[in-house]
Amino acid sequence: MNDKIEIYKHIYQDSEMCISSIEELKKDLKDKDNKIKGTLDEIIKGFIKYKKESKKILNKMNSAPEKEGMFAKMMANMGIKKEVSSDNSDSHIAEVMIQGISMGSINMEKKIDNYEDKLDHGDLKYAKKFLDYEKDCIEKLKEYL
Repeated sequence: MNDKIEIYKHIYQDSEMCISSIEELKKDLKDKDNKIKGTLDEIIKGFIKYKKESKKILNKMNSAPEKEGMFAKMMANMGIKKEVSSDNSDSHIAEVMIQGISMGSINMEKKIDNYEDKLDHGDLKYAKKFLDYEKDCIEKLKEYL
């Protein structure tokens, strides 16, 4: 697989997983009075933007974005449901989200390290921008710990 395509597919899948997780969380918090809801709304907007942009770039390269596997998404959503049902405090929700986003950012760092010499400047810059966004999300969530 082309290195450029792999980077953009990762951005697409990572964004999709975060969007799915946040949407699931929002359903579970619908009738609750959590302060973290506003931050989750803000975070999801960024991931939606990256998902759309990466999909557009992949389409231009005649490569279809690969959605995260249904099983992986289902397991993540079940894990979120279990976590929220046992403790729906803002600090616990922030902790769960930080763990998920951290996994994605670690994988993104690996991909950037692996492809740094193979990607053109613009693609590398975009991948690093996405990684910075993930790190910013983690910092925003840390305020609730």
